[in-house]
Amino acid sequence: MIIQRVVLNSRPGKNGVPVAENFRLEQSTIADTVQAGQVRVKTLYLSVDPYMRCRMNEDTGSDYLQPWQLSEVADGGGIGVVEASKHQNLAKGDFVTSFTWPWQTAAILDGDLLQKLAPQLVDGRLSYFLGAAGITGLTALLGVREKGHVAAGANQTMVVSGAAGACGSLAGQIGRLEGCSRVVGIAGTDEKCSILVQEMGFDAAINYKKGDVAKQLRELCPGGVDVYFDNVGGDISDTVISQMNQNSHIILCGQISQYNKDVPYPPPLPPETEKIQKERNITRERFLVLNYMDKQEASVLQLCQWIQEGKLKVRETVVEGLANIGAAFQSMMNGGNIGKQIVLVSK
Repeated sequence: MIIQRVVLNSRPGKNGVPVAENFRLEQSTIADTVQAGQVRVKTLYLSVDPYMRCRMNEDTGSDYLQPWQLSEVADGGGIGVVEASKHQNLAKGDFVTSFTWPWQTAAILDGDLLQKLAPQLVDGRLSYFLGAAGITGLTALLGVREKGHVAAGANQTMVVSGAAGACGSLAGQIGRLEGCSRVVGIAGTDEKCSILVQEMGFDAAINYKKGDVAKQLRELCPGGVDVYFDNVGGDISDTVISQMNQNSHIILCGQISQYNKDVPYPPPLPPETEKIQKERNITRERFLVLNYMDKQEASVLQLCQWIQEGKLKVRETVVEGLANIGAAFQSMMNGGNIGKQIVLVSK
């Protein structure tokens, strides 16, 4: 059976900026029949995520992320439909997902490694299982619950950097749902800031490319910052940390501003920022959602309930065609998308 697939064509280098040409579309084949325990799937959606930048390096800097190999198919979160099955729990027509879905139009996969999906939980919007009702939503929800120490009625202020991205746009809303009295986002365009406030219920949003971020933070968070959902690191995070309160909490989710630099993860703070963190007893612990998978089922159901009730607004940036996944990756790394970056492979 002839398929199309996307392989890693070249590495950008540890300090390089990824471009679409780092990936290559090519034709390949898979077997016409499946073996016992296997299924053949048609790929419907693929997820493009910031953590994948680390997988472009020979050394990912992480013990739980494996590097993509040159001229080998890339992989990540994906959703497809079963076309043929020799697995006892999966039948033709079932929708399934995996964290290690190959970037190709069709594949033969081990049925034991797939999770069956219930489309009715997201009103049929399957791609949500890669975003708001998937690992992205879980990261936002469990990050707030496990590391944010949010308490209803405690009059806490949350700041979210990378707030218009897949995780940040959910984290701010979840912070509100969990009990924060004020939520302020930081994003890179006026359009993104407007969407955060008018559509997603943030109290305010700062365009970090305009004006004095520190001054705007002081005005918008007069009582200081109690919870910081950190997606970006770097100068923005140093500015936020300088305005955090005693015994406050940083949810260390991502450091996208540092992913094109050869630094350890999580990147060390500058001495002045580290001094503030220690003097004010600000927690800053690495958060890895995979450590909380025992809470996955209940958390996904919570996310789906909020989506169905309209309490959690979802944004996706959808790019059509497997051939365009490299360009989608480049755009995401340049901050070009709002919400989750999804590639629609097949309708």
